[in-house]
Amino acid sequence: MSAVPAGAVAELRPMREAEIELVAAIERRAYEFPWTAGIFRDCLRAGYECWVLAVDGMPVGYGILSAAAGEAHVLNVCVAPEHQGRGLGRRLLHRLLELARWHRVERVFLEVRPSNPVAIGLYERAGFNEIGRRPNYYPAKGGREDAIVMAMELLPP
Repeated sequence: MSAVPAGAVAELRPMREAEIELVAAIERRAYEFPWTAGIFRDCLRAGYECWVLAVDGMPVGYGILSAAAGEAHVLNVCVAPEHQGRGLGRRLLHRLLELARWHRVERVFLEVRPSNPVAIGLYERAGFNEIGRRPNYYPAKGGREDAIVMAMELLPP
């Protein structure tokens, strides 16, 4: 399957404050325990790398990266459910890793739910490895779910 529907134009660009409600709507469709619009707004205001993948001008996915002190943290990567399976998540993650390199980051971290094998596969194919677990990290039906902590070293080009 192609990364973008035939005839559609896809672009990666910085997230705009005016798009936060659209981004939050994607988040609500994709996750049972979504971030709020306020969290996205806080990420923008904090100066995090907040990027949108838009198809024909409409956001269909986004990624958030925080970078400081030689390390980066992938905070969120999401593609709208109706656009998943087309390589868009890989494209977003690749952009976040490019930004981490631009920030001269040496190591990138992320957390992922063990119950999300698609995301785990995406991160493993990108070069991330499991380095630990955070017990009871995520809210889940009937309680909490651990997080798999993953990391990758960014070697100089």
